[in-house]
Amino acid sequence: QVQLVESGGGLVQAGGSLRLSCASSGRTFSSYAMGWFRQAPGKEREFVAAIDWRGGSTYYIDSVKGRFTISRDNAKNTVYLQMNSLKPEDTAVYSCAAGGHPRTLYDDYDYWGQGTQVTVSS
Repeated sequence: QVQLVESGGGLVQAGGSLRLSCASSGRTFSSYAMGWFRQAPGKEREFVAAIDWRGGSTYYIDSVKGRFTISRDNAKNTVYLQMNSLKPEDTAVYSCAAGGHPRTLYDDYDYWGQGTQVTVSS
């Protein structure tokens, strides 16, 4: 069983930065691909970024390319999402997920965190 806990969300002005963390309690963290998803009020959940188990391959939705960076530290059982140049449209609940491959579909993952709120003011 893998438990995922996100942290680092908050309120930030447009143009600002936040770094989200997702800590895993499982000892097999390094064998999982990790993904970040977000869901804004009244909108569908959408894929944001993913990283393979080694950290060698990363994937992003077009709207965050060049602004967000996903990374992982397997020694700390943690995956990060560095978010720069934040925009009001980035406001959402951000959740991390663990699975066998870095997929873009939420249901393709095996474990999910509860999420952390990110609010970007204009």
